[in-house]
Amino acid sequence: MPRIRADIVDVYVFRRWPGEGLAGVVAEFLQLYREDGGLAKTWQPVMGHVEKGETGVAAAVREMGEELGLVRGKHVLGMWALEQVHPFYIARTDEVVMSPRFAVEVGAGWEPRLNEEHSAFRWVSGHQASRYFMWPGQGAAVREILDVVVKGGLGEGWMRVE
Repeated sequence: MPRIRADIVDVYVFRRWPGEGLAGVVAEFLQLYREDGGLAKTWQPVMGHVEKGETGVAAAVREMGEELGLVRGKHVLGMWALEQVHPFYIARTDEVVMSPRFAVEVGAGWEPRLNEEHSAFRWVSGHQASRYFMWPGQGAAVREILDVVVKGGLGEGWMRVE
């Protein structure tokens, strides 16, 4: 029987810009180019492992600091725990991974300070981000952020992490 684990978090960093027409606001998402490891040569959100005794929120905050130099409170305008927990299966290890996901909004002028895990970053618009992330579940996270967080859906206040 496959083993179930929940020790990976995804953090989708985004920023808002004033939009035109009916859109009102345009969101851009940060993508990081991974140099090495199992996801080498791909564009990803912030991803990392939850350490022993750490909560999902604490792991997300720590990973933002390690991978981006992003400190909660300084450049972070808001943080949300997404409703979707991303399940995926890894055949080579026969594991189902349940990955908590977070959205983090930064100010328009903020730029990341990358660690050695990444060699490049780019900002992609929300309507493009779901195509540029590698996995269908990542595109679903982008759509959830756009629909609930950016547009101010009914669940936005409940998802906010203080």
